[in-house]
Amino acid sequence: MEKLLEVKNLKVSFKTFFGEVEAVRGISFDVGKKETVAIVGESGCGKSVTANSIMQLLPMPPAFFKGGEILFNGANLLNKTEKELQRIRGNKISMVFQDPMTSLNPTMRIGEQIVEGLKKHRKLSSKEAEDKAIEMLELVAVPQPQKRIKQYPHEFSGGMRQRVMIALAMVCTPELLIADEPTTALDVTVQAQILDLMKRLQDRLNMSIILITHDLGVVADMSDRVVVMYAGQIVESGLTLEIFNNPHHPYTRKLLYSVPSLDMKKDEPLHAIYGTPPDLYIPPKGCAFYDRCDRAMKICKDHMPDFTQHSSNHSSSCWLNHPMAQKVNSKERREA
Repeated sequence: MEKLLEVKNLKVSFKTFFGEVEAVRGISFDVGKKETVAIVGESGCGKSVTANSIMQLLPMPPAFFKGGEILFNGANLLNKTEKELQRIRGNKISMVFQDPMTSLNPTMRIGEQIVEGLKKHRKLSSKEAEDKAIEMLELVAVPQPQKRIKQYPHEFSGGMRQRVMIALAMVCTPELLIADEPTTALDVTVQAQILDLMKRLQDRLNMSIILITHDLGVVADMSDRVVVMYAGQIVESGLTLEIFNNPHHPYTRKLLYSVPSLDMKKDEPLHAIYGTPPDLYIPPKGCAFYDRCDRAMKICKDHMPDFTQHSSNHSSSCWLNHPMAQKVNSKERREA
């Protein structure tokens, strides 16, 4: 598959009063054309920092890049000037931000916010841009778009605001859409509608999607590949079916095990990942999951494991997968 985006050994830190926070610590992944890649992990693992790094939206300072490359169509975005980036943002790469309730400008009408990008990137007249904005609102199933385009964000429900955010991101037909928690705070019915809408628009516009979410049900439904992050690092990646059917990293197994299943008994407790992620002011030398892993070994504490390749698309970073490590049977995997 032809690669649209390649992230290579990306390192992002934040300077604070207490010291340097290493938020993203050397991650590498790619996104193919027309492919959906999901990035999953607990809050604070670096998912949104990665997304904002691709869009170059991090405030600098306090953020700064310690190393790595972000290649979009072969060009390194980290070497682009602000003027060059403005031609890419909202045009070639767009983003659906995490909270639709606060991401829209409350002082501007919906139509003005959509038209703004069209005028900037497509050089359309006011009338042409407004017609295109109405067409886009129709496409995302906003009722009465001719009327709604003149309204303010506070006149929309949460689900309608999310549709407007998607319309705003897709109006210039980007090659890559980054969706950061696109279904947060929405009820189940609206979530299903939003996800179905994204899939239909992806097919129609032939775009790639990076999906950032905590919802593994959404991941199973939407994504082609999954990247699992923990403490600013990628611990496992692979095809969605491989990750769900045969996870190899203890953190991935615990994430999947913590999802309630339909066959759970009514008195069965929910499963949790006990403990807290490490402090990234002082990142651990070895595996970051060491303190929370019930199968940790001495080597895990001081030495970061290399990636083990399980198939052409599936790899994980865990000493348990080393040829000399004790084998873990299927029962232990489920109980881990």
